[in-house]
Amino acid sequence: MLFFFIGITTQAQTDFAAVYGPVNEQQLIETKWKYTYTLHVESNTVIHKAENFYDFFLYFRYDFTYREYLNGEFSRGTWSLNDRTIFYSFKNINKFEIAEINKKVMVLEFTQPNAKGTYQYHFVRTTSEEAPFVKPANELPDVIVEEIDPNGGKNKRWWTFGKKEKKKSKRRLKREEALAEAKRTYINVELIGGGYYGGVNPVMRDYTHIKSNGRLIKEHKSQQHGLKVTKKDISREELEEFAEWVTRQGFFDMERMYDCETPICQKRKRQKPTPIPLRLAVTYGTRTKVITISIWGMDDNQIHYVDYPKELDNIIDAVQRMGNRVEEGVVRR
Repeated sequence: MLFFFIGITTQAQTDFAAVYGPVNEQQLIETKWKYTYTLHVESNTVIHKAENFYDFFLYFRYDFTYREYLNGEFSRGTWSLNDRTIFYSFKNINKFEIAEINKKVMVLEFTQPNAKGTYQYHFVRTTSEEAPFVKPANELPDVIVEEIDPNGGKNKRWWTFGKKEKKKSKRRLKREEALAEAKRTYINVELIGGGYYGGVNPVMRDYTHIKSNGRLIKEHKSQQHGLKVTKKDISREELEEFAEWVTRQGFFDMERMYDCETPICQKRKRQKPTPIPLRLAVTYGTRTKVITISIWGMDDNQIHYVDYPKELDNIIDAVQRMGNRVEEGVVRR
């Protein structure tokens, strides 16, 4: 292996974002780079250099995907930028610090778990003609857009156009979305009530609704804390899996009403804290079932008053767990 010493002053493990400031994504979008050498920072030693037999090109696309060319082999992936940290995978390294970038050079710095010291990949900017990447036939060529500099002169910025697609009107997009939604199997889930009304902070409303488009709305209102509304989205895949699982649990074959069958249960209905009936409604395609449990949940006596299938508890628990996965935050009213 060849070793070269070069006169570059660097600082190992530098907090580049703090020292140099963040990198603008526009400095990377639609740029193509050619690898030149690898530097071991602490010893200021070039440990690898691109010779005639080693070709490595890198292309950062406008859609935040990248293309690589390494010795005749093409590969691709995704990239993202946070300050001066670029998340891009190459040879088991998943992120790099951008030590330097300008119109001519780019330096990506990294460390390896099983190696000592800091390393840098050095690249030089290359043109589309020199790079081995072929633009897809359905994309327009790159163009140069000139902007007038208010201080005089011209600033040239590179822009690229994406795929040749006709711009769709908002009305057409909404119509296509409505048609796509209509083709899906209709799913609707509603869970309301349950538990007991009483105590120092009685619950006045407990309602979870999962719509067919995956939108979940959970409303919980108590005397002291008021109304709390939680909203999130359930993926279509998860929603369909849930509906199929509910069917396998035998939900649509269960009774519509599970009520008291013992004197103890009848007596408990008249006692405080007052039991709140639970209602679960599920629609899956053409099948709809609404099930009511007159007393759901245990009070201080830890008694299970109403006899109903244990599978029903599993379904109720699954709906509650989906409702409690907060992602978009909470709105209070």
